[in-house]
Amino acid sequence: MSRLPAASADNAGKKKINFNEDLTFFWRIHQSEETEPEKVGIALRERIKELNCLYGISQLADRYSDSIDDLLQNLVNFLPLSWQYPEITCARIAFTERIYKSKGFKVTKWRQSSQILMYNEPAGEVAIFYIEERPASDEGPFLKEERALLDAVAERIGTIAMRIAAERELQETNKQLTLERKALQETNAALRAVLARIEEGKNDMQKNIQSNIEKILMPILNALALEVPKVQRKYVELLRANLEEITASFVNQLSHKYQSLTPTEIKICNMIRNGMRTKEIAEMQRVAIATINRHREHIRRKLNITNSDANLITYLQTTMQTTNA
Repeated sequence: MSRLPAASADNAGKKKINFNEDLTFFWRIHQSEETEPEKVGIALRERIKELNCLYGISQLADRYSDSIDDLLQNLVNFLPLSWQYPEITCARIAFTERIYKSKGFKVTKWRQSSQILMYNEPAGEVAIFYIEERPASDEGPFLKEERALLDAVAERIGTIAMRIAAERELQETNKQLTLERKALQETNAALRAVLARIEEGKNDMQKNIQSNIEKILMPILNALALEVPKVQRKYVELLRANLEEITASFVNQLSHKYQSLTPTEIKICNMIRNGMRTKEIAEMQRVAIATINRHREHIRRKLNITNSDANLITYLQTTMQTTNA
């Protein structure tokens, strides 16, 4: 026989639980004091019917686990078999907006009923009727044990109904989630298609820009280089190099890889990469040579080559070419 757990420190000194004395309040039907063999036999037969009723409800609940309607329609025909006089017993279950009646149902004054609750709110009633008069007992013609059984049946109906409702709600939620997931997948597919078209458009635009530079601007620059004084040709060459860079996207790659570089520093990086000296850059930017030198120091620090022997022009040319490759 299992032992009850020892009392906690908070309960020290309190009266220990006596199973036989303190837990019998769980019993719906108290132990009979009857000793006459014939009456004991009758009582035992009644208890067997009551046990069969509770067992039958469990079986019906398993069989109709997804339909409270089918469950109650079968249960209402099953209940009369468990009462003292099954041959004159009929049953009725009213649940939500529907009513279920047993075969040969008839409303009489010999009635016993119990309320069905769902979530602590009235949801219906289960009632037993005798269609003929019988000797008075504990509750009219009904036994006190039948009252306990009827209350247990009503309680079980409420519990089963809540479980079925919860399962249906869960199924509906899962169905809704499935539909939403499918819709999200379709939206993602459409979005990927849009992004692919945008990327395709960007590539087409890049090709058009490159084609226009090569076919329109470059011939003009080549002609201009022959007309300007030799001293100013370096600016034409720088302009040509910058236009070529638009198609090679050196500036975009540099700004993406080294996001701490300022727009001015990126512009100076591009000039250094194209072979311009510090003095030439200072003249073009119309600033002091010392200012360009400070920019070069900042650029080396941001490119993480401050403490190395790397040549800045070589680094910009080779590193970004490797990145592009």
